[in-house]
Amino acid sequence: MSDRAGTAPEGVRLQKVLAQAGIASRRAAEEMIDQGRVKVDGKVVKEQGRRVDPDTAVIHVDGVRVVTREDLTYLAFHKPIGVHSTMHDDQGRPSIGDYVHDSGPRLFHVGRLDVETEGLLLLTNDGELAHRLTHPSYEVPKTYLADVPGPVPKDLGKRLRAGVELEDGIAKVDSFKLIDALPGQALVELILHEGRNHVVRRLLAEVGFPVFRLVRTAIGDVRLGSQKAGTLRPLNRPEIGSLFASVGL
Repeated sequence: MSDRAGTAPEGVRLQKVLAQAGIASRRAAEEMIDQGRVKVDGKVVKEQGRRVDPDTAVIHVDGVRVVTREDLTYLAFHKPIGVHSTMHDDQGRPSIGDYVHDSGPRLFHVGRLDVETEGLLLLTNDGELAHRLTHPSYEVPKTYLADVPGPVPKDLGKRLRAGVELEDGIAKVDSFKLIDALPGQALVELILHEGRNHVVRRLLAEVGFPVFRLVRTAIGDVRLGSQKAGTLRPLNRPEIGSLFASVGL
């Protein structure tokens, strides 16, 4: 009986699913199965010829989730300053939707950035992943670069890691680093896992260092890198796998 695409009742051979997902050739996928490197629905598969439904099976290779559904899209967007974190703005202001082709799948943004902040946003039509990435219980770290007044005292990182009282509760960072210092100005990196509105700006302002410019440079292991403002790019397999791993999928 030959393999059939889609959700045929008998399913598709596992090595073919891995090959179609771009993991390896069919022969190399068979070797991975023999080596016990492939899990389906949480269980190691070693027998050849195992059939799965690519639309429902949860497959991991070397502990990394494999995306097997062709209808799912994962994009990194470099939101420019002045763009609102909505897919469509009723008042006609610049929004994320202005940068997304109408012919593609309906996407929604994971989290948000205020209009004065630029940087990384994730766009996807994978509702389960998006929900977990935005849920505070999963504590996915986010990295920011901020231009602030200088000089920055040596104990500022310690204060921010210990926690600062804001009007809606204590906020703190996971990591703080001085990246560069110029006369009257400093560039600092902050990593934190919470997503309260304007939390980075409010946190730095509270300790006496109002933000001149703020850029989100990473969400988990997905990094903005040299991606230009206003552009979209598909996430690669390791990036998608890292996001799944960070939220227990």
